[in-house]
Amino acid sequence: MKHTADQMLIIFGASGDLTARKLVPALFNLFKGRHAPKNFVVLGASRSNLTDEDFRKKVIFESGYLENERNDNGVEFMKEFADKIFYEDLGSNYDTDYAGLKSRIEDLNTAHNTKHNFIFYLSTPPNLYEIISKNLSDQGLTIEKKGWKRLIVEKPFGYNLETAKKLNNALHEYFRESQIYRIDHYLGKETVQNLLVTRFANSIFEPLWNRNYIHHVEITNAERVGVEKRGGYYDKSGALRDMFQNHLLQIISLVVMEPPIGDNAEEIRNEKVKALKSLRIMRDEETLFSHTIRGQYLAAEIDGEEVKGYREEEGVDPESTTETYAAIKFFVDNWRWADVPFYVRTAKRMPTKVTEVVIHFKSSHHHIFKDSGINNKDNKLIIRIQPDEGVLIKFGVKVPGQGFKVERANLDFYYSSLAETRLMTAYERLLLDAMQGDATLYARADEVEAAWEFVDPILEYWKNGSNVITYGYSAGMWGPSNADDLIGGYYMWRNPGEQLADDPGFCVLS
Repeated sequence: MKHTADQMLIIFGASGDLTARKLVPALFNLFKGRHAPKNFVVLGASRSNLTDEDFRKKVIFESGYLENERNDNGVEFMKEFADKIFYEDLGSNYDTDYAGLKSRIEDLNTAHNTKHNFIFYLSTPPNLYEIISKNLSDQGLTIEKKGWKRLIVEKPFGYNLETAKKLNNALHEYFRESQIYRIDHYLGKETVQNLLVTRFANSIFEPLWNRNYIHHVEITNAERVGVEKRGGYYDKSGALRDMFQNHLLQIISLVVMEPPIGDNAEEIRNEKVKALKSLRIMRDEETLFSHTIRGQYLAAEIDGEEVKGYREEEGVDPESTTETYAAIKFFVDNWRWADVPFYVRTAKRMPTKVTEVVIHFKSSHHHIFKDSGINNKDNKLIIRIQPDEGVLIKFGVKVPGQGFKVERANLDFYYSSLAETRLMTAYERLLLDAMQGDATLYARADEVEAAWEFVDPILEYWKNGSNVITYGYSAGMWGPSNADDLIGGYYMWRNPGEQLADDPGFCVLS
């Protein structure tokens, strides 16, 4: 087990929703599971006028996100955790003198013996990253003469390649790259990490993980909900920026990457960057037209309830062409994946919430059982990231009776079957990794920029292309009807159900 040094976590934007909803519950579970070090404190910092006690009430004693924990663990245990939580009011502006903050940090460091080890978590809009970093640097809080200093920043890591480079350069003015942890909660999911183990720890998969045996790779990220109350933000972002550029390209890099030399963070991240740089960038309009589809959900009735179309959502331009559905076909230019198509889609207002990777293996070169019904039933390896997390293999078996009629059978594993194991939430895992200095699941600067290099031409085409179409699809359906045109031959998208082993099918409107 890795060592977790004594330390202090300073959260900027601590009065915001993310702290109460995700960070404090994650920290509580780390504390309860004895993963936090003995000398550990959390200092919230933001522009709200709160005392230590006010902040503790907000994020612990009166927080709806910890209601079950309060009922299960009792007042004394919750107070023991709360005694590690403090708050510092920064005043009306983040761009201010941090002398008072420095003094508070030094006092807490002395009182709780956190050894000058500090993590600065920026739970703020990205336009404040440089301002906060500069003010920390001006107070000498980034210097590592005594203890280590780390910086965690939330996505989005830029709006395009140009802004991503600008943001990286700005952070590098005050922190070394080895100090910066770009958090993507998708990489904290056990099933995302299990991609590495499935590939590299099993000799039944790795020898087949190439163009000789794989016909195509399919990745789906679907959400039942619409844009909710994020209409104003989403209309400036869209599905490609919101999900594909970060979460899904991270998953793609784990599927595509070559075996790293070892399991240390830099070796794995080196291979992820190489994988992203090997994606064939699409630049000409003909390819972009035939290899990308964007759509937008329309009003519909789902389970007897009228659902708004995207353009009717609060904060959305009534004439918006922003995509809530994005499907991309692309290729990878290296030996392992030459000529193997990848199909990736992400969307709002789908029939079910699901994220999964499907590896479609090629059919046997010589069919012995010609009348067996085996055609159109390729072997599949399905890695379900959420929900009903697990791994499913689809393979052929003989149907009982005369002849050799073949049907598909399932061989499956579910994380829920590990009854004695409590799975950490994504934020628990990622916070603990940062506390231990393990950057494996965090994005590096060149990784972020490589992802934007692939996405930028698609965004530019969708914005300024001469033949761009935004297709409509009814809320509750699997996207535009022509989305299957991306996949050639007799193949179609696997439209999964809520349960991993559900046979894919088409949704039925109520």
